[in-house]
Amino acid sequence: MSQSQPVITRTQERQREEWDDPVRGNTAFYTLLSSDITPTDSMCAGVAEVAPGSGGARSHRHAEAEIYYILEGTGILTVDGVDTIVSKDAVIFIPGNAEHGLRNESTSVLRLFYVFPTGRFSEVVYQFAD
Repeated sequence: MSQSQPVITRTQERQREEWDDPVRGNTAFYTLLSSDITPTDSMCAGVAEVAPGSGGARSHRHAEAEIYYILEGTGILTVDGVDTIVSKDAVIFIPGNAEHGLRNESTSVLRLFYVFPTGRFSEVVYQFAD
């Protein structure tokens, strides 16, 4: 039996985390739903922000599929070697184990909502490309 409860939360209520290194890239994110911080299970979600010209998330893969919804800005999404320009209101499904990365070469912040089909964000094991 599920222990999940309804949850309403905002980025302002969550800790800002950040990757800023040559392996992972430069991305800030807020984990909004994750079983270690909310009474939820089976999915986790958050909001990521990529500063203008900062690079973004380097190419990586993980076993879980992922969904992006672009909230604002424009970026270049690479999935299995194919580049696609993405912008506000784009919904992206990334299959599990697909190599993907997202970069922001624009002059505006790129902001997106992401979802994984696992209860806890820490269960997502990122494998970055060499």
